[in-house]
Parts: sequence; C-alpha cells; structure tokens
Amino acid sequence: MKYLKSEDFKVIKAIKLSEIPAVLNVETSEKKKEKQLQKVREKLSKVQDKMYAHNKYGVLICLQGMDTAGKDSLIREVFKEFNALGVVVHSFKTPSSNELEHDFLWRHYIALPEKGKFSVFNRTHYENVLITKVHPEYIINERIPGIENVDDITDEFWENRYESINAFEKHVASNGVIIMKFFLHLSKEEQRQRLLRRLETEKHNWKFSPSDLEERELWDAYQSCYEDILNKTSKEHAPWFIIPADNKETARYLVAKTMLDELNKYEFHYPELDQEVQDNIKTYHDKLSSEK
Repeated sequence: MKYLKSEDFKVIKAIKLSEIPAVLNVETSEKKKEKQLQKVREKLSKVQDKMYAHNKYGVLICLQGMDTAGKDSLIREVFKEFNALGVVVHSFKTPSSNELEHDFLWRHYIALPEKGKFSVFNRTHYENVLITKVHPEYIINERIPGIENVDDITDEFWENRYESINAFEKHVASNGVIIMKFFLHLSKEEQRQRLLRRLETEKHNWKFSPSDLEERELWDAYQSCYEDILNKTSKEHAPWFIIPADNKETARYLVAKTMLDELNKYEFHYPELDQEVQDNIKTYHDKLSSEK
C-alpha cells in the first residue's frame, strides 16, 4: 500500500466536497489492506496501553457521514484490538426529554473521555448544525428563549452555534482531550448501492427505513451543511479529516492510520516506580519466588 499520512486528509483550507473524490486508489488488494489494518490496530493498542498508564490525556474520536457511510462497522474493525475497558462508544440520536432540559452541548460534554481513555462519538455534537439546519423545525423542541418558530432562526443563530462548538472543543483540548474528527465522504451513487443491498439482503433488511429515502432527497442540503462544518470548525486543536469512504476497507485503514499518526505526536510514557520500590525489586521478586 502506498505511503499515506494524516496530513493528506486534514482540512487546512477552504474545501468544496464536490471537488474531493469519495474513493481512493491505494493500489493494493483487499487482503493486503486487511493485513495493513491489523498492523496499525496492534500499534494503536500499544499506544492505548501506554496512554492509559500515562493518565494525562483522553482521546475523542468524532465520526460523521451520510447514512450508510460505514460508521458502525468502522468502529468495530478499527477498535478491535483495544482494551474494551478503555473505549466507550456514544451514539447520539434524537435528544431525550431529559437532554432537552439542557443546552445542546450538555449531553456531549458528559460523554467526554476520562483521562487515559477513548470516547468515540458515532454522530456527534455536529448534528446540532447539521440535521437541525436541514430540519430547523427540530430547534423548536429545544425551547430556546426568543425562538418561537422557524422564522426566528437566523444566520446569526447558526454562526453562534459554530462559535459555541469551537469554544467547547478548544476548552476540552486545553484540558487534555486529544480531538480527531473524521468525515466519511461517501458518494451519492455508493449510498444508492448500499441502500439497495439493505433491501436485497434479508439479514440487512432491519437496517432500512423509508426515512432513509426521504433524507436522501435532501442530499444537496446535507452536503452544503457539511461544507460549512468542515470549513468553519477544523482547527489545529480539533482538526477534521476527510476520509474517502466509498470503499469501506480503505476508509477503516485511513482512519486507523490517521489516529496512529496523530497520537504518535505525543510523548506518552509509563510512570516510573517510586525509588523505594525500584531499590527493592529483587527483594519482592525473591519473596514471591520463595512461595513455590
């Protein structure tokens, strides 16, 4: 597989999604891609172990993409070698009645990773400037002062949300949360094929909903919202990476490799033993050995 690095996919300037390919030719077989992913997974598990012992950083992985982009299977495959106790996956769906009693970032803040651990957001706080922007009527459920109907939702309202999200991420990053945000860039044709497979394969029928087709009709609106998100909220402390997602195996490898590249920029280390323990290691060893 040709050499790829995280910087190849990072959003560092204004982008147009229509100009970015949803498929990447990595010039290798599916079998070799799986082997490469396995190698990266093993390296990530070692980084995870050392980061857990270091206990100063947490990692937040954000996954966004259109329906059928492959978020669930990516999580399963990329984190397969991790210690399960060190990874928590949060899937943010329609806010509950309790969540609607708080501001729009509250449920995301309480799901942030503990030091030494990973949190994976499968759909993220960006749904608050994505699905609510495509369906602004959902905002009314938040009971925000001054917003009684859709006509009260102005461009300034959305700009304030982007600012709030940027401030939220800057705050948590300055307190030891390493943030990586991945947009799984799926083509409209590939989504059509995947929806057809859901209908044609009995064991996948349960994944299909008529609402999938209704949302597909709003493809252009979602793409426009994603462009705004990527252009307005990719920061050095919380970068976006655009991952070509038409091929699931390639996308999984790219996300894993990007995570490894970014985490290798940090110096995680195992804590040193107290001097007294170091001085008496042989004594402790002899004591345990003598119990045979």
